[in-house]
Amino acid sequence: MTSVVVCSGGPRGELCSFDEFKSKNALFIGADRGALYLIEEEIVPTDIVGDFDSLSEEEWQQVSNIALNIEKVQAEKDDTDTDLALLKAVTYTPSEIYLTGVTGGRLDHFEAALRSMYRIQVKYPHIHIKIINSQNEIRILLPGEHTIIRDEKFRYISFFAYQNEVENVTIRGVKYETTNDRIEIGTSRFTSNELISSLGYISFSSGICLMIRSSD
Repeated sequence: MTSVVVCSGGPRGELCSFDEFKSKNALFIGADRGALYLIEEEIVPTDIVGDFDSLSEEEWQQVSNIALNIEKVQAEKDDTDTDLALLKAVTYTPSEIYLTGVTGGRLDHFEAALRSMYRIQVKYPHIHIKIINSQNEIRILLPGEHTIIRDEKFRYISFFAYQNEVENVTIRGVKYETTNDRIEIGTSRFTSNELISSLGYISFSSGICLMIRSSD
C-alpha cells in the first residue's frame, strides 16, 4: 500500500504531524514552499513541484540541492502548484493521498485545493484522498457505502452536500443515526455528530458528500 503526502505552502502552523507518515515510509511531495517545510522536518522529498516564487534564492538552493526530483514551472500557468503536486502524486499509483498545508491563510487557496481534491477523487475513485491539518481531516465521498473507523483524535464528524443533494443517506455507529435521509444543499443539520462505535458507516445512492472529522 503506497501513501503519498503532498505538502503545500500554506501557514506553517496548519501542517499535520508527519511522524506517522515517516514510520510507514510514505512518499513526500513538496509544492512550492511546502518543499522547504518538508526539508525543515528532515524529510527528503521524492519530488518538488511549482514555480517556487515564495522562496528566496537561498531557500531555493537549499531545497533544490536535497530533493530527488525537481519540476520547476513558470509562474504564469493554468494549474496551481498544489494541482501539479497532486497530479504528480497520482503517478505513483497510491492507495491514499494526504494533502496538507492548504488550510489557514488565503481562503481562495483553500477553496482551490478543495476543488482540486474533488476533481481528482472523481477521476480516481479507488484512491482515498484527504486534506489534513492538526485538527481536521476532509474527504470527498462518492455514492456507495463508506466505513468510518473510530479515532479519538477526531471526535466530531460532519457531512455536507458538496455538489448536489445527497440522497438515501443512512448513517450508523454515531450518536445521531439516520436512515434513508437527505443532505440538502446549504443545510447544517448534519454537523458535529459523534462516532460512538469502533466502526460506523455512511451510505448514500447519489450526490457528492463532503465529510469533515475534527477535534477541539
